Amino acid sequence: MYDPTVARLTYRGLLGRRRALILGALPALLIVISLVVRALTGADDQTAADLLGGLGLATMVPIIGVIAGTGAIGPEIDDGSVVYLLSKPVKRPTIIFTKLIVAIAVTMAFSALPTFVAGMILNGNGQQIAVAYTVAALVASIAYAAVFLLLGTVSRHAVIFGLVYALVWEALFGSLVDGARTLSIQQWSLAVAHKVTESDLVTSDVGLPLATVLLVGVTVTATWYAGQKLRSLKLAGEE
Repeated sequence: MYDPTVARLTYRGLLGRRRALILGALPALLIVISLVVRALTGADDQTAADLLGGLGLATMVPIIGVIAGTGAIGPEIDDGSVVYLLSKPVKRPTIIFTKLIVAIAVTMAFSALPTFVAGMILNGNGQQIAVAYTVAALVASIAYAAVFLLLGTVSRHAVIFGLVYALVWEALFGSLVDGARTLSIQQWSLAVAHKVTESDLVTSDVGLPLATVLLVGVTVTATWYAGQKLRSLKLAGEE
């Protein structure tokens, strides 16, 4: 199910100089802001939770997920280079699964690690806040990568749709409309974070059992459907 050659090509595409700079911008901003906040306010659990939740989990993680998830396959479909990949003796679901693993790894590396570093800067992991948000970032990375990889296979405007979901649905409607929170990857990952810290500083509108089912269900469904969409692409000469 995992193809090293596909993985190597995908990593090379995602971590090119320009895209790597974009991926590193938000994590760097989070860490810089954390340093400034710590210097100005000292260690404060509520401040740490607010910053990690607002800038980290609600903004940085989904945007990095958009870049990594759509970038794992979208550009290849847009410029036609996917034809070369599809002409090789590699099963198309294997291509999707491999690209998903790469997208997850990149999203985790550029979101979970900076989240932990920022949390340690802000309050030294008081009340397990740094660890809780790091776990939430790890969990969210899996679901975001799957959803945005799917978008990359079905639309040429995947980045736009991904940013709309991340910034409008998750950040705006998710904070204003109760029903939207239930359909939010951010809220599902917060349920996991709450279990880690067991503190009122980290809360979710979705219970952990439901959040777990939704995280797994969305990830599996998005991955399966992306595989089906890639399978439906026809090469010249195919019947």
